[in-house]
Amino acid sequence: MKPTPGLRGQIIRSLAVMTLGIIFLAVFGSYVFYAIAVTYIPNSISETWIPSRVEMIWIGCTVIVALAMALLVAIRLSRRILTPLNSVAHSLREVAQGNLDSRAIMDQQAMGETAQLVRDFNTMAERLQDMTREREFWNAAIAHELRTPVTILRGRLQGLAEGVFTPSSEIFDGLLRQIEGLNGLIEDLRVLSLTDSGHLELQLVEVPLAEEISSVIEAFTATLTAKGFTLRQELDPTLQVYCDALRIRQALMALLENARQHAEPGVLTVRLFSSGALITLSVEDEGPGIAEEAATYIFEAFRRGEPSRSRKSGGSGLGLAVVKAIIEAHGGQARCQPSGCGGTTFILSWPASGRAENTQ
Repeated sequence: MKPTPGLRGQIIRSLAVMTLGIIFLAVFGSYVFYAIAVTYIPNSISETWIPSRVEMIWIGCTVIVALAMALLVAIRLSRRILTPLNSVAHSLREVAQGNLDSRAIMDQQAMGETAQLVRDFNTMAERLQDMTREREFWNAAIAHELRTPVTILRGRLQGLAEGVFTPSSEIFDGLLRQIEGLNGLIEDLRVLSLTDSGHLELQLVEVPLAEEISSVIEAFTATLTAKGFTLRQELDPTLQVYCDALRIRQALMALLENARQHAEPGVLTVRLFSSGALITLSVEDEGPGIAEEAATYIFEAFRRGEPSRSRKSGGSGLGLAVVKAIIEAHGGQARCQPSGCGGTTFILSWPASGRAENTQ
């Protein structure tokens, strides 16, 4: 594909062609004029410094043609430069007034930097529109996630205040669970906000990560066993990993909680090993698996493997997004892939050296 010439090159080329054209008209045209005049109307040639009437006509015609050439070049250049600029300026005013659907029109005559300006503006407008839609989606999703626990808390507290419920340890335990759920949601939102702003703090130290993971698994054993899961650990006890142990535990807890809510009861395998310069932590379940198209957005906030799944399934839709944020803050990546036993394997991998530049 032939590259589009830049704006500077087009201007230089156009002005050079115009200048050469006028010079050619003045020089070569004068030779032709005097050759014809001397041959056919010799008396029309002035012998003094004052031009004759025929020479004045020729000079006037030359000036008119030169002006016409300059005007043509100016119109073509102004159209190629000003038309896309005016389109961008108009669309910019529309966007400033809240019309995010406005786009600059790519004129066929646009060239070089002006054409790139139109493309960049349209890309920016599309990105701004996407961000606005994402913000609206987040606001609606957060309101949805907050509504249920707040409604429960309000109903229980109102019932206690009006004497409908008799105070008991069960009621207070239920209230505490709702508050803990709200606290978890707030913490997840805080982690994601810090990640988006680039201020997620990591306290990177060298730790025996297998011990940290074992403590998390031990804390989840009773809950997972009650759901019918059998926990299996394949941990390398010799690994000394440079990481934020608190955040890695938080990521593992989110994965185990995700398995508790959505995986089928069976063997749940947690692995920790090193491969070259990477540390890998994985959680593998036995089903039901995640659709291939869902795997592309499973780590996005408020996205579930089954969009139709209701709130009663549990979870805020933020757990896997928090996992991704934590691992990316370590300089690694989170992904999921089908397991060999019909389920899903969530894989977290990050550099063994950590990312000390992220600490604050």
